Amino acid sequence: MTLAQLDYVVAVDNFRHFATAASHCFVTQPTLSMQIQKLEEELGVIIFDRSKQPVVPTDIGLKIIRQARTILQESERLQNIIDSETGEFKGTLKIGIIPTIAPYLIPLFLESFVMKYPGIELIIDEITTKEIVRALNKDLLDVGILALPINAPDLVEHVLYYEPFVAYISRKHSLFKKDKIDIDDLSRDDLLLLKEGHCLRGHALKICKSSDREWRATERKILFESGTIDTLKKLVEQNFGITLLPYLAVKDIETEEKKSLVREFNPPIPKREVGLIYSKVFLKMHFIDALTKEILKVIPKSLMEKENSLIVR
Repeated sequence: MTLAQLDYVVAVDNFRHFATAASHCFVTQPTLSMQIQKLEEELGVIIFDRSKQPVVPTDIGLKIIRQARTILQESERLQNIIDSETGEFKGTLKIGIIPTIAPYLIPLFLESFVMKYPGIELIIDEITTKEIVRALNKDLLDVGILALPINAPDLVEHVLYYEPFVAYISRKHSLFKKDKIDIDDLSRDDLLLLKEGHCLRGHALKICKSSDREWRATERKILFESGTIDTLKKLVEQNFGITLLPYLAVKDIETEEKKSLVREFNPPIPKREVGLIYSKVFLKMHFIDALTKEILKVIPKSLMEKENSLIVR
């Protein structure tokens, strides 16, 4: 039995496909299949039911895979103990980050992080909250950056900052005349939303004190559902309704014409908690500490404030 064989077994369980697992492990499919078969022969059991597509673990295979994950984590812990004690920052940090945070936060800290920690290879994946949680549970990611809370039993949550929401209002909208708006001013009737799967969609509906069903039932000529924040912004600029955006999404607006469409909220200001999540058995805590410090260096101090806020969860 070797660590490589255990790594191959875990990869097949993660992807439920031998070719994909082999690609992930940077070996050929015949090599991966042969090594898993050798392990099965050595243990005298069948780990995967290959007659099904996608492949699935057998009952005993599930137990072996669970133990394999533990063994691989413990083997990695040895090197991490040494790195932590010696102050070494070498290795890979796999980050998952949701699309409504990624384009606005990553450019703020990425350059300084890479310069300060050249020994860390960053792998950043822009995916949804559900995909981040799933990937963390399968050890495909080390850490997620997203909106909290998640309330997953095996994951640790750490708040980084509290990001206000702002309204982006078309010139023809009745609220455009106001310097600041109140939560009670909002209506679902002309609200533009992201597609399902984005937590920002749920946040916007909660701020408007509405539900997805009520929003869909509203009579209107066009029902807009976008996949990106940039599309929502462009729709508003073309005089289609109103949308709610996270604070950092409007900080890079350059023209005065577009800035004039932004409206902040009167207290209580709706905000979302942005933070990190990672496994309770995560081994690279000095990596997490380094990432946290670099992010907090570039976040405006005003985003650390929680007073006079309505935290949307």
